[in-house]
Amino acid sequence: MPNQKIPFVTKEQVEQIVKTYPTPFHIYDEKAIRENARGLKAAFSWNKGFKEYFAVKATPNPYLMQILREEGVGVDCSSLTELMLSDVVGFHGKEIMFSSNVTPKEDFKLASDLGAIINFDDLTHVDYYADIAPFAETMSCRYNPGGDFTMGNRIMDTPKDAKYGMTRSQIKEAFLKMKAYGVKHFGIHAFLASNTTDNGYYPKLASILFELAVWLKKETGVHVAFINLSGGVGVPYLPDAPKSDINAIGEGVRKAFEEILVPADMGDVAIYTELGRYMLAPYGGVVAKVIHHKHIWKEYVGLDACAVNLMRPAMYGAYHHITVLGKENAPADGIYDVTGGLCENNDKFAIDRPLPKTEVGDYVFIHDTGAHGHSMGYNYNGKLRSAELLLCEDGSVKQIRRAETPADYFATLDLDAFKK
Repeated sequence: MPNQKIPFVTKEQVEQIVKTYPTPFHIYDEKAIRENARGLKAAFSWNKGFKEYFAVKATPNPYLMQILREEGVGVDCSSLTELMLSDVVGFHGKEIMFSSNVTPKEDFKLASDLGAIINFDDLTHVDYYADIAPFAETMSCRYNPGGDFTMGNRIMDTPKDAKYGMTRSQIKEAFLKMKAYGVKHFGIHAFLASNTTDNGYYPKLASILFELAVWLKKETGVHVAFINLSGGVGVPYLPDAPKSDINAIGEGVRKAFEEILVPADMGDVAIYTELGRYMLAPYGGVVAKVIHHKHIWKEYVGLDACAVNLMRPAMYGAYHHITVLGKENAPADGIYDVTGGLCENNDKFAIDRPLPKTEVGDYVFIHDTGAHGHSMGYNYNGKLRSAELLLCEDGSVKQIRRAETPADYFATLDLDAFKK
């Protein structure tokens, strides 16, 4: 059928899974995750030093991080606990990129202890760091060009409104300071647009950073070792939306590299990426059960999941496609608001969504939740976050995070003080 997405689990599979793991749950597709990681690596294989640093914040689960590590992927961390988790999984040294802002001392200290590549967000952080830990031979700075980031006549995002990164003059000053502190190899990092499927985004960003790198080399005499294009490569949440072509993106970056860096005798620069959404979003889904129908001024389908399990629709009005499992080929002749049970009217996975006629007991698959899904969960209304499951390459299913219990919810409270 047109305007559909195909779930990677069937109704029959879900009926078997729920005998052990009740809904709702997040589930991830190991085979597709591995294939996608290999495709990214192949698209940038022209660059000898290429490395992807998975954005841990997108899906901080050690089992998924280990899968990516086995595929040669590093990690992009932004907090103390993300560093700790990465350490436990086995990431060390230059397998870790630490990109943070308003950074506490203890975060910088652990990043240093682990040998991570530290990416300074602000000029003041350089001297701040000097009182915390020794400078490494390789360190980086984040750039913010200001203004609007445009593609053709379209404004893709507004860096001038972002709290991240340094101005052009500041990054020059930061490099000179870092050079005086003993840094020998320098990186440049920037993130200028979010979730774009325009294949020209990375090449345009790369051109901006490559030109900056050439200028910085001339102005400061430093060795620019890598350019980190960060994230921003998006996925098609809508079923008929265009999909990013990673091969075309890689080729576009290569052309910019050959045009700008190679003539400047900077052909040794490594290209890094920090993708989260692109790496995992399409390969995760929420499986939930229809537990109620409501017929008032609108038609409502009530699920046993809520915004605690997937915040993006409530927070951003984000679209996530929904499949009623077992009814993939049925006509979508009903119009529903698909809701959870929070005491908030924005607790809706979909508004006025055409779906096949649903019945209590149906299972639904909410697509593209593999990144910024479970990780954005919370406990409002005392709701508990769900389990995470892995659909393994051999077809088996493994629990990779158990569901929360009331004991977890109360764990930070001393309830004994109230017992008489």
